[in-house]
Amino acid sequence: MKIAYFNCFAGISGDMIISSLLDAGLNKEKLEKELSKLNLSGYHLEVKKVVKKGISATHAAVKIEEHDVVRHLKDILDIIEKSSLSMRDKKQISKIFYKIGKAEALIHKKDIETIHFHEVGGMDSIIDIASAVVGLRLLGIGEVYSSALPLGHGFVKCAHGSIPVPAPVTLELLKGVPVYEGGINSEMVTPTGAGIITSYVKKFEERPHMEIKKIGYGAGEKDFTIPNLLRITIGEMAVKNKNIPGDYIRDEAILVETNIDDMNPEIYDFIIEKLLSQGALDVYLTPIQMKKNRPGHTLSLIAYENDLKKLLVTLFDESTTLGVRIREVKRLKLIHKNVIAHTEYGKIRTKVAIYRGQVKNIAPEYEDCQRIARKHSIPLKSIYDEAKKIAGEKIK
Repeated sequence: MKIAYFNCFAGISGDMIISSLLDAGLNKEKLEKELSKLNLSGYHLEVKKVVKKGISATHAAVKIEEHDVVRHLKDILDIIEKSSLSMRDKKQISKIFYKIGKAEALIHKKDIETIHFHEVGGMDSIIDIASAVVGLRLLGIGEVYSSALPLGHGFVKCAHGSIPVPAPVTLELLKGVPVYEGGINSEMVTPTGAGIITSYVKKFEERPHMEIKKIGYGAGEKDFTIPNLLRITIGEMAVKNKNIPGDYIRDEAILVETNIDDMNPEIYDFIIEKLLSQGALDVYLTPIQMKKNRPGHTLSLIAYENDLKKLLVTLFDESTTLGVRIREVKRLKLIHKNVIAHTEYGKIRTKVAIYRGQVKNIAPEYEDCQRIARKHSIPLKSIYDEAKKIAGEKIK
């Protein structure tokens, strides 16, 4: 699958997105042919090569004849609906404008239908957003990823006067997105850029594992102390063996730890069982020596972030801890398959771990083996061995 990664070290805007796509190989004539389906006139797309801090890049700008035109969301959606663009493009462009409109309505405490689009309602913004949607489709991008976004600081002029950076609507659009200050006294993420990137990105993270095919640099208008560029990397999701979905399964989780030295140790069994039932991936105890030479334990649990809230409630309700340490962890797991071993005594669930196409471990489910061993008065290890043998033969 073809993916794109936006490295937003200097921020992101609508024109920077178009510029990076063009620099990465998007055909300008094909783009303009699609844009003509909007049935808009009074603009042209100016594309030129520039150099930012020694790096060659493309700069695309939408030159318009209209000025100070204010549109409502309905006006923009009507333009899109009456166009002859594909239904897929219409839906995505409308989704982005609706998202921006919803943020504007929340900021101004008005109904979304009454919101006036100033900067984002201009023809240049309509072309920017339509170009981004059409461009990603023409390049065949299946998934989009992005780095965290630098916001900048200072003030920016708009229809309402001078407002703080980032603009309130930009900040509203970036809820749930990893951001940082960036150290630049300027607006680094525009509302248009925020609307587009948050509508597409599957995950804001470090560069995903990919085989790089194309690289594009889209230049911004201003000059910073750093290259004012948006870098896009296009390629295939990396797969080392075409017959196997990678050597590992990669994911991210949360590690929660707390040190306890004043709790009845009998309670640990209850807490651990409850945490595991609530979605904890793993829970374990580590003996430690605490202050005043008191013996204690570090209670650690690994979980996905969406389960964290209820797990913390259990920790604080059931244990004597006064606080926890939390950090993100990256995990590499062997690919595994769940296999049912049909033994002569009954079904046993097993987990088969695979590495580079070879079976590395077979783990029968303990509860299944224990139940059968008790029921038939058979040694537990015999049940384990039979389940492993049957599962191993089944996976070949």
